[in-house]
Amino acid sequence: MKNSHLALILAALLATSACAPTVANRGNMIKDHQLVTLQPGTSTKSDVLRALGSPTTQDAFDENQWYYIGQVTSKKGVLDPKVTDERIILVSFNQEGIMDTIKDVGGDRESIPFERRKTPTSGNEVTVMQQFFGNLGRFNSDTMRGASPTGGM
Repeated sequence: MKNSHLALILAALLATSACAPTVANRGNMIKDHQLVTLQPGTSTKSDVLRALGSPTTQDAFDENQWYYIGQVTSKKGVLDPKVTDERIILVSFNQEGIMDTIKDVGGDRESIPFERRKTPTSGNEVTVMQQFFGNLGRFNSDTMRGASPTGGM
């Protein structure tokens, strides 16, 4: 009885130790040392591109607002990934392309405007019944007529 308990505990320990989390970096996690070179009122769009790279997204209604969004997620086993770190930086420019402000939006995703429209796709909307009845008699038609599958008699 002691051996079976010991084997059960050992198996449980091995099973839980095999579930190491998988860490993934998504987007552009901006570091503080990248931000110190940028000065509002003097830095241009090209300066920002050189320091931070391409923005993750631009405002859908104002091309002079750039967003840099980065996340670190951790996933354990079959569970959904959880966000462990997130940073959203907003860079806005004036009409001449000079940086007005740069600020850390934080986790305030609701303030980021996004487009809700969907891209239309072409094709047919087919129901399950149309798929089922549409495929009846389409397969193995040569073998049902008596022809050899190799093409000869």
